[in-house]
Amino acid sequence: MDFAYTAEDEAFRAELTQWLEDNLDKFLAEHPHDGDDAAGAGSSGIMAAMERRRAWQRKLNEGRWAAITWPEEWGGRDATVTQSVIYSETMATYRTPGIYNANGLWQIGPMIIRWGTDEQKHRWIPNILNADDHWCQGFSEPQAGSDLANLRTLAIRDGDDYVLNGQKIWISSAHIARWGLFLVRTDPAAIAEGRKHEGITALIIDMETPGIDVRPIRDIAGEEMFCEVFFDDARVPVEYRLGGEGEGWLVAMGTLGSERVGTAGLAIGMRADLDAMINLAKAVNPGALDDPEIRQRIARAHTDIEYTKLLNYRALSKILRNEKNWPEVPLAKLQWSHLAQTLAELAVDLLGPYGMMAKGGPDAVDGGAWNRLYVFQRYTSIGAGTTEVQKNIIADKAIKLPRR
Repeated sequence: MDFAYTAEDEAFRAELTQWLEDNLDKFLAEHPHDGDDAAGAGSSGIMAAMERRRAWQRKLNEGRWAAITWPEEWGGRDATVTQSVIYSETMATYRTPGIYNANGLWQIGPMIIRWGTDEQKHRWIPNILNADDHWCQGFSEPQAGSDLANLRTLAIRDGDDYVLNGQKIWISSAHIARWGLFLVRTDPAAIAEGRKHEGITALIIDMETPGIDVRPIRDIAGEEMFCEVFFDDARVPVEYRLGGEGEGWLVAMGTLGSERVGTAGLAIGMRADLDAMINLAKAVNPGALDDPEIRQRIARAHTDIEYTKLLNYRALSKILRNEKNWPEVPLAKLQWSHLAQTLAELAVDLLGPYGMMAKGGPDAVDGGAWNRLYVFQRYTSIGAGTTEVQKNIIADKAIKLPRR
């Protein structure tokens, strides 16, 4: 691993840090946090939380800090991989608010810049950058899960339109999105003929199109983050296709690579969560810190967080040497799922009765955030590629275990 930073990297860090010092406290004072997290807020609070995120993304965009990896001509900074890591870690250290268009900034926007026509770029890139509309990403299906090769939602060409029929599931925030990037099957014979990676096309879809039905799924936390999306003869203009027909697999691989490698700041964020729960336990349930088992769990969590940070640095070092960051990316995803759930469980045990107080309770600490976290973090087994699929990929491609 290479831990060295260039003078340009250090200058990047200093500029970002100074910008946060100048702007973050003022923003937080003008946009107080009411305890809802937009990623999982219930219907009563999600719009307020999303408006706070919209305001923060626009503030970032004013300083060209919203999409640092984008080219300068599209409002970015042409940031290097190392600078992206510095950015993620600095944002995690300052515990900045979430952004409005995570899917758009980190995944869909770069794909439009890479694959889109000039007309598509000028139409949608400013929209994403300035948080004018929310975007969702639609890959998973009931019969495919995270296995893109088994996509079955059909898009049949009819003149200047594609006619869509099928179903998507586990589509984050589709119920508040105006636009989405979806993968569909434009060659219905590909699966039957064993050409599962062929005939997949990427379409940008107006979520208000007739024939599209979005149904939120209430999760175990009582929230509505994920959705089912049904297509019933929905017509999408051919001009909304991203890349050529049948090139959706290439578009998807770039998108998923951005999603699953973006874990650089997670270890620092998790370390901050661990420190926060320990400090809170000192105030509301100090006896828990005398429990040998609890102390061992804290030490183990701290160690795992440090290992995860080193894993991310190893992946970064491979990228800098023009090597494939394999198998660090799927391993990092598994670590994220494991640690997120481990910390949520540890928090409840550390805080004792206070950890079970939900939002609205008179004695709830931190607005009931730890109680919500306990149930909500189960989703990390699904997000960014299901745990089962990631384990299969590692077993098949990294360890090369024999098939049955």
